[in-house]
Amino acid sequence: MNNYRTKLEDFRKLHQLSSTFVLPNAWDAMSAKMFEEGGFRAIGTTSAGIAASLGYQDGQQIPFDQMLTVLDRIVQAVNVPVSADIEAGYGKTVEEIVKNVQRIIETGVVGINIEDGTGDPDAPVEEISSQVEKITAIKELSSATEPGLFINARTDLYWLDIGDPSSRFQKTLDRVKAYEEAGADCIFVPGLNDKETIQYLRAEISCPINLLVSPDLPSLKELSKIGIERVSTGSAPFRATVTLLKKVSEEINNEKNFHLLTEDVLPYRKMFSSENNLVN
Repeated sequence: MNNYRTKLEDFRKLHQLSSTFVLPNAWDAMSAKMFEEGGFRAIGTTSAGIAASLGYQDGQQIPFDQMLTVLDRIVQAVNVPVSADIEAGYGKTVEEIVKNVQRIIETGVVGINIEDGTGDPDAPVEEISSQVEKITAIKELSSATEPGLFINARTDLYWLDIGDPSSRFQKTLDRVKAYEEAGADCIFVPGLNDKETIQYLRAEISCPINLLVSPDLPSLKELSKIGIERVSTGSAPFRATVTLLKKVSEEINNEKNFHLLTEDVLPYRKMFSSENNLVN
């Protein structure tokens, strides 16, 4: 428990820095270990990466017990805090979601990311009141569980291009303010890339703000000046890895060589040596 408390405190402190910190998103123990070795002070998970790596579609299609197993392996593999992407909570009722969050806490995860996207094209986001009920219940669990849980509340209006662009910011603001009031420790708005709009959001929200990496996102230096606390990588590292595998396959089959497989790659002995401890 003391180790959990220390990790949670360390994770909270990352959201109080003077500059934006990057939270990389892992999909298995090895990717988490590599991020830790690369110098990251905390690690998130990617639901898309975990699901795809096990042969499932994203969108809560992976059995929850399998997701839990991966979370447990990631937590055990690293010494830094881990925050879990739990999508919409893997439950149909608030009670089910709270029970799932309790099981997630038991893996040693110190934070969660919970979204209001539904996956239903006819109703792509939860009603504000329904999502507030979920966040409130999770916050109550956090308050009753020593030492607590860091709640990152995500809204998908920008991510899913929902509604009229002229009113999207105000509708997003209504949601994030409600989520903050319900007990969210941080607000996540993936798909928001416009610098001026980000500045407006910063002026309206007092709690930490999380954005998602993209080619159009302002630089970390610019985001730090605005006062954005956190940027997540989402599924980008997993997709970059899959892209490399695609290039390796094409090189072997089309060019009949092995440069990408053999040049400047991590040696086998380093990966498994006790000194480097990349694999437990």
